[in-house]
Amino acid sequence: MVTLLERSDSDALQVNSGDTAWILVSSALVFIMAPGVGYFYSGMARSKNAVSLVFLCMIAMAIVSIQWMIWGYSLALSDTSNNAFIGDLNYGLLLYVGDKPHVNAPTIPGDVYALFQCMFAALTPALALGGAAERIRILPAVLFCFVWTTIVYDPIAYWSWAPKGWMNVMGSLDYAGGTPVHIASGFGALAFSLVLGKRQGFGSEKFAPHNYLNIILGTSLLWFGWFGFNGGSAVASNGRAGLAATVTHIAACMGGLAWSFIAYFRHGKKFSSFHFCSGAISGLVAITPASGFVRPWSALVFGLISGIACHFAVDFKENFGFDDALDVFAVHGVGGVVGNLLTGIFASKEVAALNGAIIKGGWMDRHWVQFGYQLAASCSGAGWSFVVTGIILIAFNFIPGLHLRIHEEGEISGTDMAEMGEHGYKFATIEPLPVGRERTLSAEENGGVPRGIVFANPPPSNKSTVTNTEGNEKPASVHRV
Repeated sequence: MVTLLERSDSDALQVNSGDTAWILVSSALVFIMAPGVGYFYSGMARSKNAVSLVFLCMIAMAIVSIQWMIWGYSLALSDTSNNAFIGDLNYGLLLYVGDKPHVNAPTIPGDVYALFQCMFAALTPALALGGAAERIRILPAVLFCFVWTTIVYDPIAYWSWAPKGWMNVMGSLDYAGGTPVHIASGFGALAFSLVLGKRQGFGSEKFAPHNYLNIILGTSLLWFGWFGFNGGSAVASNGRAGLAATVTHIAACMGGLAWSFIAYFRHGKKFSSFHFCSGAISGLVAITPASGFVRPWSALVFGLISGIACHFAVDFKENFGFDDALDVFAVHGVGGVVGNLLTGIFASKEVAALNGAIIKGGWMDRHWVQFGYQLAASCSGAGWSFVVTGIILIAFNFIPGLHLRIHEEGEISGTDMAEMGEHGYKFATIEPLPVGRERTLSAEENGGVPRGIVFANPPPSNKSTVTNTEGNEKPASVHRV
């Protein structure tokens, strides 16, 4: 049985090759979640912003990984600091990490643990950027990721997981990132949406997802990666890791079903892949802080309650008039809080003991105060993220060249072309011109191209004109999307 609570003097003898291999695999699984977020976001957005959203998620991985190497790992997870708020710089540049195990992971080399935790840090600001989708400039967004990780993510991660972090010392339970990852990103996204303001047309236009296949692909990558996200948080290859992966899958399934059936009866009795995917992610978010503490039957409750709560939380942006473009606050902010609180109820000391960890459990073990600990952690993480994110964003707007919001013309043309000079599709839409009364050109009359779609670089015969039944040429109304 592996003990994760203390490290003996014989560190080199404790390193386990099986545990090390599993955490390396888990690191790769969590990495896959970055493009997963990108594809999920790109599918939800309009097509003219699709490429930039995937790009932002990947460049966030790059910039935060550099920050993590410079000082992020040391600030967030130092086991040599006696500070309750933030770590020291003893592990700066990863100079003194090497093979020495971290106190949180005594059976794997320290550099493997640092890599695994780097994936968590890199994913979090990418999630938060969803609150500013379709209207944020890329350059300030890149710099924001570096700053935000340093003064928002790193402190919250230290509070939650470092040996001397005040939440950890208090007794808050957070197995895989309910507060540092999901609550921080969700409330950061809320601050983003408020500081940047609404998109043009918000409230008067319907912003529907443009590519449901991207949403399904992104969800699949996220679901797949979450097995490493939660299963790897055991920092060992053991029964607790297996149980964490199991409850992760169950909660995702239940969350997807709960959201789908609620939406079915609220929206015209039709099923939607988008609703199922959103519900699955809400279940994954909620089970994250509890995945190493609860039994499989409890995961059903996590998925059910998170699916319901996050579904109705989506209505907040319409009811309160803020433009959280991709529902980050509803799914990650609300889902993270729901998961944290339910952990205070369903956490089991018997499950934690599968690898030697000792906790007092939650209400199921008659440890009533645990719910209060979870509430305190949730409020602290949410408040810190929301307030500090807002301060960072306001400060950026006062720095020449770092204003966050894209110019009006760029928002109309889309961030793909305005910020990157690229577009994600080789197609453009065509609005067929009327021919006679109440009639438009057929596909055959339009050169065999179906109505509504034309190649961005069509053949010469179809490049700029179409022919009607009278043989007269008329210009086609073509625009990129």
